[in-house]
Amino acid sequence: MPGTRAAKTHRQGLKPRVVDVYHARRRIESLVRRTPLRVSAPMSRLAGGDVRLKLDSFQDTRAFKLRGTGNAVLSLDASGARSGLVTYSTGNHGRAMVHVARRLGLPAVVCVSRRVPAAKVSALRSSGCEVVIEGESQDDAVAVARRLERERGLFFVDPVNDPAFICGHGTLGLEIVEDFPDVDTVVVPVSGGALIAGIALVVKHLCPRVRVVGVSMDRGAAMHASLVAGRPVEVEEADSLADSLQGGIGLDNRYTFDMTRRLVDEFVLVDETAIGRAIGFAFLRERLVLEGAAAAPIAALLYRDRGLFGKRVALVATGAMIDTGLLRNLVARHAAHVDELAQSSRGCHES
Repeated sequence: MPGTRAAKTHRQGLKPRVVDVYHARRRIESLVRRTPLRVSAPMSRLAGGDVRLKLDSFQDTRAFKLRGTGNAVLSLDASGARSGLVTYSTGNHGRAMVHVARRLGLPAVVCVSRRVPAAKVSALRSSGCEVVIEGESQDDAVAVARRLERERGLFFVDPVNDPAFICGHGTLGLEIVEDFPDVDTVVVPVSGGALIAGIALVVKHLCPRVRVVGVSMDRGAAMHASLVAGRPVEVEEADSLADSLQGGIGLDNRYTFDMTRRLVDEFVLVDETAIGRAIGFAFLRERLVLEGAAAAPIAALLYRDRGLFGKRVALVATGAMIDTGLLRNLVARHAAHVDELAQSSRGCHES
């Protein structure tokens, strides 16, 4: 049987298919929770429709990444990965990879840049992996991971350029259309694009009428910049509350750029104030702890043109890994605004 690198090279020649998403669901069923799709009463009032939150922040690692990472790692030929796994991450994917690697008895190394928040670095270290902190950007972390792949003979796990990630994340889309069959818009945070590519692959196949909307921060959004340019481009990273959305899509991007360009209907950007307010809104009105990336779809619904989103909307809440001190500060800073918004939502309902 060929080693893992040969097997993965073969896998990278294949285009993600909907049938592969169903295979992925069976592969990861013992690892991944079917997460709630919960109605948001205050956002439904504001939007004048039915708004629901897909709470993948409830996964065991507190982020959606367990889906794609689990499918990718569990589909490897383990004999070729005995020396261990190495990846790059802004935190959530790294935690997911370590979670799966521990099940397989494999060592794991996660490379992060200095921009990754201390809370996520601490969570990574507490999971038992080796954390390597180098560079000022996600692209730097990629280069470090590739160097360790060569120097130590580790297997490189790539969360962007591997169709297994896209298909694993596509299982989230399956759950949305099964649990909310009359949904008309699905709103998804976007970084490297594997999540929105997987969701859009499923949604557009099963429900072609449904619109898929991508959301990112308005500073350093690599996928958005690439779509505008018509090709994958590099961007300069900037600090953001939506730190999980930082990082490039790779100039040699083979999957997510094309799939996002073909399958995603709209792409919107939200600013830092809107993200902070959405984090506060989630905590005060939904009693949810969400990190900035997970709150970005809420920010888009609350603070962009609501005509973009239809009447039956699913917002994908991707993760809960936020520093508690930062959360406390954001809630205090935006509490008055959230109260005003809640009052306006009651007024909309009464009228």
